[in-house]
Amino acid sequence: MLQALLLPGVWCRWGGRARAPALQGSPGLAQRRAPGRQLHSLVWGPRGLRPVQAAAATAAAAGLRGLRPAPAPLGLRGFRTEQQQMALTLSDWEKRLLERLCSGLLGGDRSCLAEGITLAESTNGQKKHLARLLLQKVLDCQRERERLNDQKPLAFRMGLSGPPGAGKSTFIEKFGKMLTGKGHKVAVLAVDPSSKTTGGSLLGDKTRMIELSRDMNAYIRPSPTLGTLGGVTRTTNEAILLCEGAGYDIILVETVGVGQSEFAVADMVDMFILFISPAGGDELQGIKRGIIEMADLVVVTKADGELLGPARKIQAEYTSALKLLHKQSKSWRPKVMRVSSKYGEGFTSLWEKMTEFHTTLGATGELQIKRQRQQKVWMWNMIQENVTEYLCNHPAVRNQIPNLEEKVVRGDITPGLAADILLRTFSEKKEIL
Repeated sequence: MLQALLLPGVWCRWGGRARAPALQGSPGLAQRRAPGRQLHSLVWGPRGLRPVQAAAATAAAAGLRGLRPAPAPLGLRGFRTEQQQMALTLSDWEKRLLERLCSGLLGGDRSCLAEGITLAESTNGQKKHLARLLLQKVLDCQRERERLNDQKPLAFRMGLSGPPGAGKSTFIEKFGKMLTGKGHKVAVLAVDPSSKTTGGSLLGDKTRMIELSRDMNAYIRPSPTLGTLGGVTRTTNEAILLCEGAGYDIILVETVGVGQSEFAVADMVDMFILFISPAGGDELQGIKRGIIEMADLVVVTKADGELLGPARKIQAEYTSALKLLHKQSKSWRPKVMRVSSKYGEGFTSLWEKMTEFHTTLGATGELQIKRQRQQKVWMWNMIQENVTEYLCNHPAVRNQIPNLEEKVVRGDITPGLAADILLRTFSEKKEIL
């Protein structure tokens, strides 16, 4: 078992076999003098002999032992140390819960997956603490699985977006059943808008997927936006990771009905698919910058019956419009396809285009680069979501908020000036600390 001294960067292993061989002049410690520097020593650690400061070596020789290293610059080692510290604060019950959820989820248990997503969606401080530990364990497991798969992604993430009434849920019902019939495991993360008045959500997307919800190779999770913009939830990224950890190789993220500038899901998935109905506008809508230029694939729905003619027309118009937009990928040009969820037409050719996209980007390395970029976007999104809460909970800022709000309401100062005062107060107090 590794033990660490309560000194920055000093690790040692205790026990008979783990000690460094005794060298002349010091039992267990070898000393050397660096030119122009103070005396250093070599301590036996998990990677062999390491130089440490003389004061640290004296402490090591005295036999001081601690459970973890003292705070150090937060690199990878510092992050691991923080994770260990977080784990040490858990109660026995929480440790058992975390172990049960992790083992069950990685084993494909649907109930553990549902409980894990609920934990990630919670706003309770201790539950968020547990969720971070669970996500890190799942991430470590996924990285090992990908390493054994030649660093290739194990799951295909697809974001499905479009205006209200475009037929996204009906499409997922038919498409998901086709994929499970081919042997895939499909996870559907359906996002439902939340009321600005009551805060509640209907979460009714699952009612349009009755057959798929009964399929044991499919998992459907409706979630509310809770005020998050962009058509997704605050924890959609976490839910995607947990679904992949549970063994689902196709992840479908259905956004709320969106407009022209809501495409946050594009920074979470491998392929962004935009759904439009035959009455979705003319060619001018296709060349407007925004959601259309983020799409990797455009799907015209309801291409049957009386709408078949308009569907063919709008397919041709959007195909022409996409040629005027800047390409997002060097190796892929967006396509426009037609489908009929009512009769199940066009699904096979659509799936072939999807697999072609995944294979092409995977072969060129663009897919891996895209996911790495998305990880950075995810990190900054989390910072932006938590910085307001962190700012408002700061003691010095919290004391000034009521007074400044009153002055803004009276019109004594502008909202921008009040914001500057609060930010200045926060930064000055942090520098003093």
